[in-house]
Amino acid sequence: MNLLFRVEKADEGKRLDIFLSDKLKISRAKIQEAIQKKLIKVNNSVKSKSYRLKAGDAVNVLNDFLYLSKTKQEVLIPQNIPVEILYRDDYLVALSKPAGMVVYPCAGHPDRTLMNALAYHIKKLANIGGPLRPGVVHRLDKDTSGVIVIALDDRAYYKLVEAFKKREVKKEYIALVYGELKGSGEIVLPIGRALHERKKMSTKSKKSKEAVTKWEVIKNFEDFTLVRVKIITGRTHQIRVHFSSIGHPVLGDKIYGRKIYIELDRKKIPVSRQMLHAHRIELKHPITGKPLQFEASLPSDIKEILKILEKNNESGQ
Repeated sequence: MNLLFRVEKADEGKRLDIFLSDKLKISRAKIQEAIQKKLIKVNNSVKSKSYRLKAGDAVNVLNDFLYLSKTKQEVLIPQNIPVEILYRDDYLVALSKPAGMVVYPCAGHPDRTLMNALAYHIKKLANIGGPLRPGVVHRLDKDTSGVIVIALDDRAYYKLVEAFKKREVKKEYIALVYGELKGSGEIVLPIGRALHERKKMSTKSKKSKEAVTKWEVIKNFEDFTLVRVKIITGRTHQIRVHFSSIGHPVLGDKIYGRKIYIELDRKKIPVSRQMLHAHRIELKHPITGKPLQFEASLPSDIKEILKILEKNNESGQ
């Protein structure tokens, strides 16, 4: 079955190879190889990898591309790693990703990822999404815990990708941030690559995209606030960048934050990772249309930090 993508206004001007790399979650090198082999056409014509797309263009990926994308150098190795499955059927699976685990193999993390674990526990994965990340429709940072949904079927994959793109998937996070916040609020600041540090994101980038984050206070502590966060857009590091930009970075964030410890009885207690947890996802089943809701309870490390802050509140520290 060939794949067809219709270019929308938001993607106008993108290079063909970059557009498909983003859509299929496959390296640009693989896309460029497919273009060279004439397995990708635009409006039924072969174009160069640098072709600039126009709104309305029909990008057709020929069936043989699926075989090209699977190479011996890119094989997802099943590994017997415990993973918490929240929901599973023939089309998708929802898991609770622990902090410290990368979603799929990449530079610096060749194995021991969530997808290596999933390949062991679930034998039939989707074909689409790339050989190392089949069915991956969204991701969580390594040190962010919580709910993640993976497609197990190609039809489900495309439906879920479309749902995320149309902002039909509701995502709720729990975050512990520095300082005192009151009530609720909204952060509307564009996000893009930082000018001088390409691995960081920034609200002051020359090339940025719309980003909207809504929040409400759950509980105030001395020097910290526990907040419920809903992201309307899904930019890289969005929550971390947005809260840092308003002077309330996520506790434990080594990139966008401050000190990485809290105090109890004048003792410094280290915080090993950012206190950010993907608590809930709401979506419609990609095949049946049935409303689904998945929740991952707070992990033990966040609970322990909250207990310490409760003690500080009680003692007036």
